[in-house]
Amino acid sequence: MALEHFAAAAICAFAKAVTGVRAIWRDSSPSVRQRIYFANHTSHGDFVLIWAVLPVTLRRLTRPVARADYWRRGGVRRFIAERVFRGVLIAPAAGRQHAFNPLVQMNAALAEGDSLIVFPEGTRNLGEGLLPFKSGLYHLAKAHPEVEFIPVWIENLGRVMPKGALIPIPLLCTLCFGQALEILADESKPEFLERARASLLALAPASE
Repeated sequence: MALEHFAAAAICAFAKAVTGVRAIWRDSSPSVRQRIYFANHTSHGDFVLIWAVLPVTLRRLTRPVARADYWRRGGVRRFIAERVFRGVLIAPAAGRQHAFNPLVQMNAALAEGDSLIVFPEGTRNLGEGLLPFKSGLYHLAKAHPEVEFIPVWIENLGRVMPKGALIPIPLLCTLCFGQALEILADESKPEFLERARASLLALAPASE
């Protein structure tokens, strides 16, 4: 485990040095309570930055959800994803007739008491605002009403690591953590997803 702890510290230090990241806990605060952090998605490094700004004790309880085909590409990247971040790595569906449900892995991680980092847009958004949310966030809320949902707006990381870039561009990044959400009794899927999406957009700077 010593190698994993050293790698975690090095990755966090590098992420903070490159981005000068500042975490703003606007309407919530760090807590050991089980949570799902949901954020806008502009870069493969999004979850790294969220994970890096959490207190060390919370990092060990928090697992990012990410694409297996990207994070299992190469031995170093795989080690970081599986051993350092303990990522919930989702494999793309092999075919329409046998599509794998990624909620199975996420539900299993939540059942073990872990918190998650998810990106409900489902893919990187290179434009303004937010894409429509996928339904997975609602199904997680229905299955785990005891879990808090914390919106996190990531500002500038898409400019630090633009698509296709190999070397990050040093820019200041801000992470704004919003008020916890919980699903309401009899709340429909469209209602919950719209409320979650609105809570995330409310954290974006006016220029966004």
